[in-house]
Amino acid sequence: MKQFFKTGSLGLLIAVLALYLGDAVSFQVKVRRGTGYRVIEVNQFLATPLKGQKEEFDVAGTEQVTCARSIFPQPGAPACWWLERHTAQWQ
Repeated sequence: MKQFFKTGSLGLLIAVLALYLGDAVSFQVKVRRGTGYRVIEVNQFLATPLKGQKEEFDVAGTEQVTCARSIFPQPGAPACWWLERHTAQWQ
Protein backbone atom coordinates (compact mmCIF):
# COMPACT_ATOMS: atom_id res chain seq x y z
CA MET A 1 0.00 0.00 0.00
CA LYS A 2 2.90 2.35 0.80
CA GLN A 3 4.40 1.74 -2.64
CA PHE A 4 1.02 2.54 -4.24
CA PHE A 5 0.89 5.99 -2.60
CA LYS A 6 4.53 6.67 -3.43
CA THR A 7 3.95 5.81 -7.11
CA GLY A 8 0.68 7.74 -7.17
CA SER A 9 2.19 10.88 -5.66
CA LEU A 10 5.11 10.72 -8.08
CA GLY A 11 2.69 10.36 -10.99
CA LEU A 12 0.64 13.31 -9.74
CA LEU A 13 3.77 15.43 -9.41
CA ILE A 14 4.82 14.58 -12.97
CA ALA A 15 1.32 15.37 -14.27
CA VAL A 16 1.25 18.79 -12.56
CA LEU A 17 4.74 19.59 -13.82
CA ALA A 18 3.75 18.61 -17.37
CA LEU A 19 0.61 20.79 -17.12
CA TYR A 20 2.66 23.76 -15.90
CA LEU A 21 5.28 23.40 -18.63
CA GLY A 22 2.60 22.96 -21.30
CA ASP A 23 0.83 26.07 -20.01
CA ALA A 24 4.07 28.07 -20.08
CA VAL A 25 4.82 27.01 -23.67
CA SER A 26 1.24 27.75 -24.74
CA PHE A 27 1.43 31.18 -23.09
CA GLN A 28 4.67 32.02 -24.91
CA VAL A 29 3.05 31.10 -28.23
CA LYS A 30 0.10 33.38 -27.38
CA VAL A 31 2.48 36.22 -26.48
CA ARG A 32 4.28 35.90 -29.81
CA ARG A 33 0.92 36.05 -31.61
CA GLY A 34 -0.12 39.09 -29.56
CA THR A 35 -2.98 37.43 -27.67
CA GLY A 36 -1.20 36.43 -24.44
CA TYR A 37 -2.39 39.34 -22.29
CA ARG A 38 -5.73 40.93 -21.53
CA VAL A 39 -6.84 43.95 -19.47
CA ILE A 40 -9.55 43.64 -16.80
CA GLU A 41 -11.05 46.47 -14.72
CA VAL A 42 -10.70 45.84 -10.98
CA ASN A 43 -12.46 47.69 -8.14
CA GLN A 44 -10.14 48.69 -5.32
CA PHE A 45 -11.17 49.16 -1.70
CA LEU A 46 -9.24 50.55 1.25
CA ALA A 47 -9.68 49.11 4.77
CA THR A 48 -8.67 51.62 7.45
CA PRO A 49 -8.37 50.42 11.07
CA LEU A 50 -10.17 52.57 13.66
CA LYS A 51 -10.32 52.65 17.44
CA GLY A 52 -12.19 49.88 19.24
CA GLN A 53 -11.27 47.05 16.82
CA LYS A 54 -13.38 48.62 14.07
CA GLU A 55 -12.59 49.17 10.41
CA GLU A 56 -13.72 51.70 7.85
CA PHE A 57 -14.06 50.60 4.23
CA ASP A 58 -13.60 53.14 1.44
CA VAL A 59 -13.83 52.82 -2.33
CA ALA A 60 -10.41 53.67 -3.77
CA GLY A 61 -11.57 53.57 -7.39
CA THR A 62 -11.01 51.27 -10.32
CA GLU A 63 -7.80 50.18 -11.99
CA GLN A 64 -6.96 48.47 -15.27
CA VAL A 65 -5.00 45.28 -14.48
CA THR A 66 -3.13 43.31 -17.13
CA CYS A 67 -3.58 39.55 -16.82
CA ALA A 68 -2.14 36.49 -18.54
CA ARG A 69 -4.41 34.26 -20.62
CA SER A 70 -3.14 31.03 -19.08
CA ILE A 71 -4.00 28.47 -16.41
CA PHE A 72 -1.23 29.47 -14.00
CA PRO A 73 -0.08 33.02 -13.16
CA GLN A 74 2.84 34.14 -15.29
CA PRO A 75 5.66 36.45 -14.13
CA GLY A 76 4.17 39.85 -13.42
CA ALA A 77 0.58 38.97 -14.30
CA PRO A 78 -2.17 36.96 -12.60
CA ALA A 79 -4.23 34.47 -14.58
CA CYS A 80 -7.25 36.05 -16.30
CA TRP A 81 -9.70 33.33 -15.21
CA TRP A 82 -8.84 34.07 -11.57
CA LEU A 83 -8.90 37.85 -11.92
CA GLU A 84 -12.32 37.79 -13.62
CA ARG A 85 -13.76 36.07 -10.55
CA HIS A 86 -11.97 38.34 -8.05
CA THR A 87 -12.57 41.88 -9.32
CA ALA A 88 -12.47 43.41 -5.82
CA GLN A 89 -9.00 44.09 -4.40
CA TRP A 90 -8.45 45.15 -0.79
CA GLN A 91 -5.58 47.32 0.34
